[in-house]
Amino acid sequence: MTAPAGNSNYPTPYRIGQGRIRELPDACREFGIKRPLIVSDPGIVKLPWFAELERTLTAPKDLDAAVFSGVQGNPTGADVVAGVAAYRKHLADGVVMVGGGSALDVGKCVALMVGNRGSVFDYEDAGDNWTKVDASKIPVKIAIPTTAGTGAEVGRASIITDEHHRKKVIFHPKMLPELVIADPNLTIGLPARMTAATGMDALAHCFEAFCVDGYHPMADGIALEGMRLIKDNLLKVYADPKDIVARTHMLMSSTMGATAFQKGLGLVHALSHPLGGATDVHHGTANAIFLPYVMVFNREAIAAKMDTLARYLEIPVASNGFDAILGWMIELRRRLELPHTLESVEGFSESMAARLAPLAVADPTMGGNPIPADERACEKVFLKAFEGDLS
Repeated sequence: MTAPAGNSNYPTPYRIGQGRIRELPDACREFGIKRPLIVSDPGIVKLPWFAELERTLTAPKDLDAAVFSGVQGNPTGADVVAGVAAYRKHLADGVVMVGGGSALDVGKCVALMVGNRGSVFDYEDAGDNWTKVDASKIPVKIAIPTTAGTGAEVGRASIITDEHHRKKVIFHPKMLPELVIADPNLTIGLPARMTAATGMDALAHCFEAFCVDGYHPMADGIALEGMRLIKDNLLKVYADPKDIVARTHMLMSSTMGATAFQKGLGLVHALSHPLGGATDVHHGTANAIFLPYVMVFNREAIAAKMDTLARYLEIPVASNGFDAILGWMIELRRRLELPHTLESVEGFSESMAARLAPLAVADPTMGGNPIPADERACEKVFLKAFEGDLS
């Protein structure tokens, strides 16, 4: 079967299809970039195809690229500072971000900070911080995702860890890349465990967006179809990394999740962010662990939506949609060989629940949760996720 391909302009100019990475040099010319800084991570720059990508942006006489690969799995403010220094040293005039969510998040923040003063944390998504940005000084950004999960390629925000190991959301509307090139060929080499974790991240985005209260049928429709694509394709790419059709659908589902969560997120992410800052656990893995426990916490508010979701996903219902979706979610995670409890997370202990709970309450994603959660409630969910208690 031929892999799907196409162009769209929602929520930003977006090109998806096998082999489309070849369009990158002309895309740089189209957007007036002559000296791009390629922002990536140490793993990506070692892959065979990356050398060819770099060559296409340095061999032509009219293009001269430099590479910055100092991006950690959970990126920090120091990563952004180093990236800004690399941008200025190269006298760059645009950013090409290549990688998973971490590289894309750092690349967007590098673009934000090359022309703006202070620390990246001055532009945390709180109050009117974003209005302090001089948007005219944010250069063009081209995003090239290599994982199917975060959807950072169509995001207007980044997640950056501060010096106190707290994850912060950095936001400005112009952080949205001017172009996305989504080539499923670049995801083929993704290890199975990373394929599973990033896929569950995309599922968490779609699921939480669908559960958020409020009238936003466009986001709900995108979230539903994103979850259908994940249901039909995540296990396929986990079993066969070279299934290019399924890889394409997973790339699209990732983008759909991040588009849908413009409506909001919820307790899954509010818990995952402080956990990741404290333990460095992969964000997608954390989301996969928390999903069932948060479902149970939110049951009263989301039960009717689970009936809709079960019908749309064509999941057999024995008694009610909620139990059907919960069972499917747990079985999917089991087949992807992802952990069921926080006991598997290195560095986490029961005593940390009380310390992380206030950070969860303060997280910007908490506002979308369909049932308000205070510190005691968050601590309780942390502990249930540690004990494997789905009561």
